[in-house]
Amino acid sequence: MNEIRPPGLAGECGPASAGDGPPRLARALGPLLRAVLVVVAALAFATSAPAAPPPAGSPRHPQVAGPAPKPAAPRTAVREVVDTLHGVEVRDPYRWLEDQDAPSTRAWIAAQNAYTDAVLHALPGRDRLRELAAAVLERGSTGVPVERGGRYFYHRRRAGDELSVIRVRDGLEGDDRVLVDPHPLSSDHTTSVALRDVSGDGALVAYAMRAGGVDEVSIHVREVETGSDLPDVLPPARYHRVHFAADGRGLYYDRYGDVAPRVMYHAFGTPVGDDEVVFEGPYGRGHIPDTVVSDDGAWMAVQIFEGSYGPIAVHVKDLRRDGPFVTAIDDPASESAVAFAGHRLVFVTSRGAPNRRVMLADPARPTVDSWRELIPERDDAVIRTARGRGGRLVVSYLQDAQPRAAVYDLEGTHVRDIAFDAAGSVAVGGGRWSSAEAFVTFATFHVPRTVYRYDVESGDFAVWARPDLPVAPGDYEVARRWYRSKDGTRVPMWIAHRPDVVLDGSNPTLLTGYGGFGYLRTARFSSLATAWLAAGGVYALANLRGGGEFGQAWHEAGRLANKQNVFDDFIAAAEHLIEAGFTSPERLAIRGASNGGLLVAAVSNQRPDLFGAVVSRNPLLDMLRYHRFLAGPFWVPEYGSSDDPEQFAFLRAYSPYHNVIPGGDYPATLYVSGDGDTRVAPLHARKMTALLQARSGSGRPVLLRYHAAAGHSGGQPVSRRIDELVDTLGFLLWQVGRGPAAGGG
Repeated sequence: MNEIRPPGLAGECGPASAGDGPPRLARALGPLLRAVLVVVAALAFATSAPAAPPPAGSPRHPQVAGPAPKPAAPRTAVREVVDTLHGVEVRDPYRWLEDQDAPSTRAWIAAQNAYTDAVLHALPGRDRLRELAAAVLERGSTGVPVERGGRYFYHRRRAGDELSVIRVRDGLEGDDRVLVDPHPLSSDHTTSVALRDVSGDGALVAYAMRAGGVDEVSIHVREVETGSDLPDVLPPARYHRVHFAADGRGLYYDRYGDVAPRVMYHAFGTPVGDDEVVFEGPYGRGHIPDTVVSDDGAWMAVQIFEGSYGPIAVHVKDLRRDGPFVTAIDDPASESAVAFAGHRLVFVTSRGAPNRRVMLADPARPTVDSWRELIPERDDAVIRTARGRGGRLVVSYLQDAQPRAAVYDLEGTHVRDIAFDAAGSVAVGGGRWSSAEAFVTFATFHVPRTVYRYDVESGDFAVWARPDLPVAPGDYEVARRWYRSKDGTRVPMWIAHRPDVVLDGSNPTLLTGYGGFGYLRTARFSSLATAWLAAGGVYALANLRGGGEFGQAWHEAGRLANKQNVFDDFIAAAEHLIEAGFTSPERLAIRGASNGGLLVAAVSNQRPDLFGAVVSRNPLLDMLRYHRFLAGPFWVPEYGSSDDPEQFAFLRAYSPYHNVIPGGDYPATLYVSGDGDTRVAPLHARKMTALLQARSGSGRPVLLRYHAAAGHSGGQPVSRRIDELVDTLGFLLWQVGRGPAAGGG
């Protein structure tokens, strides 16, 4: 087997040419950053003997040395609403907090933020934590480039910038310049931009403009030579993909959410209201379209997701000719993603292959009975993607939950592996069928993404962009361990820590997970993980059922009525960390976002004795009403709906909002949400904060950090991301750390 390994990781952020050594900037920054981290580590996790066990009869959560905040949580009025669902009375004491714009809700939010400020801002060492957060987040970053017409287009944020800027570079060795700068667009830097597509000749770019963290964006088109925008603007909506037409005279775009899924064509210079409907299948608003176009713009494939599940269907059309779309596959029981390799269709499908296989088809005859198997299913790996690059296929897959990549020819012959020495996340980015140039990225928990320019024909690597490293890669170890869940299922977990970690149960440890929608969670870069490791903690990521780490069966094992498996897997991960000597319940914190926010809230209810602190960001928490708000209908295939009597039963059994016991000994909890989240309704965090503040009997704090602009899709400039990281770190160190930054509530 021919294996290619890329060069090292150290260096500065920004496009770099082949053979570049570690630039001087990174070397100069190293001692400064290390000095900051040493100071913070001394503050946060001062090396001392493990805390003595609490005396008999004491509370489960011992009070760790530190100041106890004085303010009391605001009291929330109870205005109970009782629903009867399938003959069962369901009480909702805080239904009134669902009305986001009501004056009473706004006053409640203001009071909660004031309380959170009073608690967190009073903790000692906050300035030192800010230095650490700034060292991690203020570094520069560079995205994967898109090459068109000899120009390279990419995102870059220089150190000191609040937001990423779209830049263009003329050729590999040419100068780069700013093409779209979001900084002047809003005084508070909450308006961001994202590159969506580039015309084939590199003359035009389509970019999205997002206000705050909402999912809805507007689409704009800029001339590269003049830097001016065309008057054509697609109004704010949910757009999945945008593609320039082959002649550059218009845009194809797909749209969903407020309308049934459809693909439209906008001709430049015409009213948006006159846009042509190109595709509109027999699907409802719970379905999501995703368009794929061949490099030359000749063919289009429309993939259809059922909510967040799929693609379940693929429809294909020759854009050069009039005529209908041809259905290649429509099978809700399987997932089939499509890409183009020149004028060939490449399917990665679970149809007849739960771990997926790669199939090839002629787009003129795309139906399933015409597919030809190119790469068969493997028992030891799950195929994720297959992309046409340089006349070959670059295939990404998972082997024992570890990301891998390899090159194959169009006969299905393995050419070579793309291998990395370290444990982390590998991804294949930009490139085209007609060019041997592709881009491959690598990252791990504490090392930001490095972008490599990869020659598909020769296997040679050249560094395109190296990150500014906030820490030295060798300062930490990243390893995978396996453990047994409640039902005996083997589950992998990534654990990162200093090489000299002592397994005496005293290490402050942060455990994370997701376990849903078939999504993959690997050892990728995290600013929170980096800061936590730099301060001396242990960081762990469990690859739970419900995710995509082991194919469709792994996803199904954590979906719908099987959702409890996800919680059992996470609880077992916590127990393993404790039994292995990494930590103890008093030193163990958990954190999750979105579906992961649901996860940590559910396990905190089910096993409050295992955890010292919980951070739940943008969570779903009222699982009996989630499907009535925002993007909730898209998730019914994953969670189920309380409208169905059988699904109501299992949703009610784990719904965090409906399983808080009065007087329960719950861990300290921080919820994070905001008005800008137009995906997961922030009402979940509002209602749950009120409920847990009223019912928890542990005396531990229950806090809500609520942002006006930030949402599910980001929307925060670097300065606000620093604020949030400081809040999170301060809260966690206070609750599960040791030394002067730790303390009880």
